[in-house]
Amino acid sequence: MQKYKIKRRKKIHNRSVHCEGYLREDGLWDIEGHLRDTKTYSFKSDHRGEVKAGTAIHDMTIRITLDDNFNIKDVITIMESHPYNICPEITPNFKNLIGLTIGKGFRKNVYEKVGGIKGCTHLVELLFPIATTAFQTIYSYKINKNKTHKNSNTPSLINSCHSWSENNEVIKKYFPDFYVEM
Repeated sequence: MQKYKIKRRKKIHNRSVHCEGYLREDGLWDIEGHLRDTKTYSFKSDHRGEVKAGTAIHDMTIRITLDDNFNIKDVITIMESHPYNICPEITPNFKNLIGLTIGKGFRKNVYEKVGGIKGCTHLVELLFPIATTAFQTIYSYKINKNKTHKNSNTPSLINSCHSWSENNEVIKKYFPDFYVEM
């Protein structure tokens, strides 16, 4: 990455988001996302007492189980660290995501099911890199596992970004059945 000149600065906050995708032995997919927030300074919390520098303020995990068509079959949420004692009370609501499909309209559907007071801002935010990880996991694996099915699930990615434009060289080379001449 290109380095830019920056002013002297002091780090205050760190947010780490990490996602992983797994193929289960039963043919379903587990996509796990983990979010961790820490501060570089200690502070007093009315709900947690003294919070030392580097201690997690948020330490949360979501695991969604998907089928090959990106249908959500199960959701598990874990809050290891949270700012308020009542935070974990909302985790059962994330089961309301079961039955949704990751694809067009997913973000809107998530907000309808677990947005605002029906969910947790941090867990909701974590669902979107999880969705991206699901595409990276499932599409890539299926395409590379069996090249003859290369085009099987491609249409949903067409026109999703510049490189996947239906009239771009990437589509022409790898998915010629979906290429559109300008």
